[in-house]
Amino acid sequence: MAKNNPLTLKQQLGAIASVAAMTFKTAPGAVIFKLAGSVIDALLPIATTYFAARTTTLLANAYSGNHAARSQVILYVFVTAALGLVMTVWSSLDNYVQTKMRYVVETKVSNRMFEHFLSLDFWRYDDKQTADLYDRAQKFSSFFSYVFDRIASIFSQLISIASAIIALVAVSWGISLFILLAVIPGIYVQFKLSRRQNKLWNENVETRRALSLIEWDMLQPKLISELRLYGMVHHLLKLRGQLRDKDEKRRVEIEREMMPLTIFSNVIQAGAEIVALIWVSLKIIAHKQPLGQFLYVQQIVGRAISSATSLVSAVSSIDEDIANLYDYELFMKLPQRQNGTHKLAQAPEEIVFEKVSFHYPGKNMPDVLHSINLSVKRNQHIAIVGENGAGKTTLIKLLTGMYPPTGGSIKLDNTSMQDINIDSWHQQLGVLQQEFITYGFATARDNVRFGKVDKPYDEKRLEQALQEAEASGFARKLPNGLDSFVNNWMEDDDGNKGTALSGGQWQRLALARNFYRNAPVIILDEPTSAIDALAESRIFRRLFADRQRTVITISHRLSTIKNADCIYMLEHGTVVESGTHDELIARKGKFYHMFESQLQ
Repeated sequence: MAKNNPLTLKQQLGAIASVAAMTFKTAPGAVIFKLAGSVIDALLPIATTYFAARTTTLLANAYSGNHAARSQVILYVFVTAALGLVMTVWSSLDNYVQTKMRYVVETKVSNRMFEHFLSLDFWRYDDKQTADLYDRAQKFSSFFSYVFDRIASIFSQLISIASAIIALVAVSWGISLFILLAVIPGIYVQFKLSRRQNKLWNENVETRRALSLIEWDMLQPKLISELRLYGMVHHLLKLRGQLRDKDEKRRVEIEREMMPLTIFSNVIQAGAEIVALIWVSLKIIAHKQPLGQFLYVQQIVGRAISSATSLVSAVSSIDEDIANLYDYELFMKLPQRQNGTHKLAQAPEEIVFEKVSFHYPGKNMPDVLHSINLSVKRNQHIAIVGENGAGKTTLIKLLTGMYPPTGGSIKLDNTSMQDINIDSWHQQLGVLQQEFITYGFATARDNVRFGKVDKPYDEKRLEQALQEAEASGFARKLPNGLDSFVNNWMEDDDGNKGTALSGGQWQRLALARNFYRNAPVIILDEPTSAIDALAESRIFRRLFADRQRTVITISHRLSTIKNADCIYMLEHGTVVESGTHDELIARKGKFYHMFESQLQ
């Protein structure tokens, strides 16, 4: 997805207003406090500087024998100290409010983005352009809570600069204008630098994604053995270095390329400060200015320059964030999954595929399924077989409503799936996919009960699910039984460490989660590929003996599917054979030749 041109000033101001409005809506009290704090942060230092300069002048007068100045010195010392105390207390309060506001805002924004991400059309999770957009949008959302801080900082620094310039006008309008002009080059340089870095960030989304995946793989204990056996460690480290150079090293190079301009702007600011101090020194020597005027000008000029530097930093940071706001808002405008209105009260009596064809989203994508016709009656046991790439898993994606067919229709009791509330359909399903979730942060018990979290926990059902999945034996023998963490990186409050499970144990636990769900329609995609043959036989003997559930199974094992009521043979996305196991064997067609070695 191509990155648009930089936002116009009007768009940037609108985006800043949008951020401010959302932040105010989320935490209005904190926003008001923050804005008040910005004014106080800007004015208190200047007030403190004024009284400190007056104190210096009075001290000089008192030293020269002016008795009236002595009592005033004490008063000004107290005022200056009081202002310092107020600044310290206010700073502590401000830090607390900022921390709280960030927490509240970040929670709301991250929840909003997660909810939107999880409500998109399923095809978008396989779409590279959506993934790129999400990566860029996530960068903005991660720092959303800090954006208002930067807005408040900009507001504060603008007041600081304005008040400093006004304070200098009281001494000399020429000096104030001179200082104002001196900060302009620094603003230009910082803006140019931030734009180049932001452009680099957006150009290197894929680079950072590859880098992240490499670093993740290298830190997975279960992958270490293969990485070492194949000599991949040094190769991946080298590749990681190349990717880091492409992204981070280039960022450093941009800083280096901009360094002459940065130094030039810094020299101008330092020179302006020196000129201002020489000017006030000469005025004091000529007795045209009081002695405290040196401290006053020195502090105010320093304040003006430091405020300008802080302003540039805040503006350049928010400039980069607001530029990324385009991606964030574009992502949040992605349409959510369209949901039908017809709700299923129970499992359908029949599932029918009528001339269903499908190709994945994208231009010129070939059909993966071609004019599929099949039906599944309630409580029937169906098997779908075929070579890898035949379209079996894609067919399941359509059946579960993840993708709509691009041709034909899928009907549940004569109602098109497009018109059915997808959530009500999912409530009827228990699905075990090839790449099932392993909840490593949870216990064995949780990994099973997560199959049905919208109902109260049922110990009896959980025990039955473990037995049906042949998982009760190993699960009860874990160090802390079912309450053991199933990840050796986890540890409970009593110091009991988690246990790593084998692939077969994980598969049984996932199968138990599916059975605990107790759904009327069960879909199993290679459910026992890591389970030994005897355990698999017992699992499916029990499963096929249960005539109270519809079972749809994908498998390459003949022993798994031979007792199915009907077997559909897929080849290149087309149903080429269907029938019972005995019928297909007797036919000696595609099915027979696929399983010939297992038959022998």
